[in-house]
Amino acid sequence: MSDIAKSDPKQSTEGVTAADIEIGAMGQRVGSLWTDAWYDLRRRKLFIGSAIVIFILLLFAAFPQLFTDHNPRDAGACQLSNSLKDPSGSHWFGYDVQGCDVYTKVIWSTRNSIVVGFSTVIMVTVVGGILGLVAGYSGGWIDGLLSRFADIFFAIPLMLGAILALAVFDTGDAFTVALIMAALAWPKIFRLMRGAVIQNKYNDYVVAARALGGGTFRVTVRHILPNAIAPVLVYVTISLGEFIAAEAALSYLGVGIQPPGISWGLMISDAQERFLLASHPLLFPSLFLSVTVLSFILMGDAVRDALDPKSR
Repeated sequence: MSDIAKSDPKQSTEGVTAADIEIGAMGQRVGSLWTDAWYDLRRRKLFIGSAIVIFILLLFAAFPQLFTDHNPRDAGACQLSNSLKDPSGSHWFGYDVQGCDVYTKVIWSTRNSIVVGFSTVIMVTVVGGILGLVAGYSGGWIDGLLSRFADIFFAIPLMLGAILALAVFDTGDAFTVALIMAALAWPKIFRLMRGAVIQNKYNDYVVAARALGGGTFRVTVRHILPNAIAPVLVYVTISLGEFIAAEAALSYLGVGIQPPGISWGLMISDAQERFLLASHPLLFPSLFLSVTVLSFILMGDAVRDALDPKSR
């Protein structure tokens, strides 16, 4: 610590980067919840491992042409003469019943799964987060009205409601799947945000901000939201894997992504009837789906532990 910092204990800490950790008199770290959480996450092997897997999956989704020279939608990409051929050195995952390269389809299917997962999470976070913030801060009849409105959607099971809605619309594109799942899943974010806002809005720093003339928007955005967002962030991370699994289930049942679209769920559905003849067309998309869901769940668990002060 410099002489200036020693002589002036009120010295501003502006300009200190996230990597610069303030050291207290007893040798303990002093920092915000988010600084401590990031420091903790960097030390967790499960977080690092899941983050690497998710990064690779994002590369698959954004740039599939970097990992395979073929597009399963191209004319002549599938040849019936290759139907159910076993994996080999040139075709690592073998062929499916239509003679399509399974590796190519698995890589290209990542895009729809990731798009559905992230689109759903963004929509439920925006809608549920804003409504929960308004309900928790306002209270009274506004809170009662929004809570009863959310209860209506809580009464509809996600999978059953999505199956019925997708059967009616019958579009089979990723955005429609994400929109319908978001319309049914936002109340969970709403309840988390509402409860966190109610818990924080009576804290001393919020009361002081109001006493100093802070308006409703400034108080909620600058003082309440940063302290109420932690449980929402944990749920969002874990629910990414859940929404990806839900999309695969809907596609497997024939109401999610529709041909000529490609999806891990569609690949599993097509391969199940011939599993005893050839297991690889079902094994590899199932493996990618399981690893993806598990990676997001492990990351969510790590984020939850890092943001929970009681766990440290």
